[in-house]
Amino acid sequence: MKYISTRGKAPALSFGDVLLAGLASDGGLYVPETLPTFSQEEIASWSGLSYQELAFNIMYPFVEGDIPAAAFKEMINDAYAGFNHSSIAPMVQTDTNEWILELFRGPTLAFKDFALQLLGRLMDYVLTKRQEKLVILGATSGDTGSAAIEGCRHSDHLKIFILHPYQRVSEVQRRQMTTVIDDNVFNIAVKGNFDDCQGMVKNSFADQSFLQGAKLGAVNSINWARIMAQIVYYFSSALSVGAPARKVSFSVPTGNFGDIFAGYLAKKMGLPIDQLVVATNQNDILHRVISENDMSRQSLNVTLSPSMDIMVSSNFERLLFDAHGRNGAEIDDLMTRFNAGDVSLSDDAWSFVKSHFDSYKVDDSRTCEVIKQVFDETQYLLDPHTAIGLDAARTCWKDKSIPMITLATAHPVKFPEAVEKAGCVSPVLPDHMKDLFEREESYDVLDNDLSAVQRFVTERL
Repeated sequence: MKYISTRGKAPALSFGDVLLAGLASDGGLYVPETLPTFSQEEIASWSGLSYQELAFNIMYPFVEGDIPAAAFKEMINDAYAGFNHSSIAPMVQTDTNEWILELFRGPTLAFKDFALQLLGRLMDYVLTKRQEKLVILGATSGDTGSAAIEGCRHSDHLKIFILHPYQRVSEVQRRQMTTVIDDNVFNIAVKGNFDDCQGMVKNSFADQSFLQGAKLGAVNSINWARIMAQIVYYFSSALSVGAPARKVSFSVPTGNFGDIFAGYLAKKMGLPIDQLVVATNQNDILHRVISENDMSRQSLNVTLSPSMDIMVSSNFERLLFDAHGRNGAEIDDLMTRFNAGDVSLSDDAWSFVKSHFDSYKVDDSRTCEVIKQVFDETQYLLDPHTAIGLDAARTCWKDKSIPMITLATAHPVKFPEAVEKAGCVSPVLPDHMKDLFEREESYDVLDNDLSAVQRFVTERL
């Protein structure tokens, strides 16, 4: 399978090259030239498979030709061996036809583990085969960083530098990153917001001359392998509630658009999805685009759901590529105009987006109300991101006969401020993290300055 850039100027690459490249050389994001599709009969035949077996069936077409089947199966099994539930992505029912998909059963208690535990192993395999080393530069709004570090910390072929916005992630999120004291792990707190961190990563990929010959790799969801791994749990959860014999809907707490884009791909690959609901907090550019065709950048709010405090959703470009008939030149022009100021979509492109997605935004006050309400009714504790997802699901749900699944993207223990503001008691850390607040921390605070960050990286290569 070949991969092409959303901006149409970069060369088509194989999976292995896309894995290591991250961002395309023309500033675009890589997408498959064609998608594998599965018949309803084939999907139905998967109902008795383990999560690992299902993951192989869905993902192998994307890597075939670069990674042998046996090696890929071993990587999948290793990636999910550290999850604390045998079904890997269990489902919890909260009301009639209403389900929570628990994606926080991995080592860092967030959905990012599904992709990043696999990504580190994929990179290690390809780098070992090529006898190369790679510098990982990533930005995190809270969860990607710890999951990426956990996935990459043991590799002899990688040095990983993670940028997080200073004092804008929860303490648990920060400590999960900064208490990993390995020689190849470097944490940088940037005096800015997530968009600033993400902008530095993109600018560094666009001009890698500061690396003096070293190669840069990505762990953010700009890396196609992240999206690929997230497609699987849409299939696993849908199968558990009767797909493909019945349709299913999903609500997804959304920041950088990668997780819900994986759901859109699952639909294109044959999964009978009725609704995909984009759930946002006050940083609502995605809701405004879908509901009003308003792509204007507004000031970034600090909220109780920090993983969604994003105004520039990178993966939305992948959807816009489809919305513009996969015309790279149009996307290049659109993103140039977006970076220069406010833009709106053409009527055709906006109609395409609205045909696939519903959306809703939820503020901090309502988030706390939902956490409290659901706990009182079910004794089930939501994290703030999942609460936003569930409120959006209930508001946008068009056909109550179709199961609605809300993706639980993180464990509530990571967000004690929101849980306590909701009037609930924050849960205790799981056994493997019980000493988290006693562990030594190591991170550097840098100004919101690209040259300072790049200098920090080169001095440690």
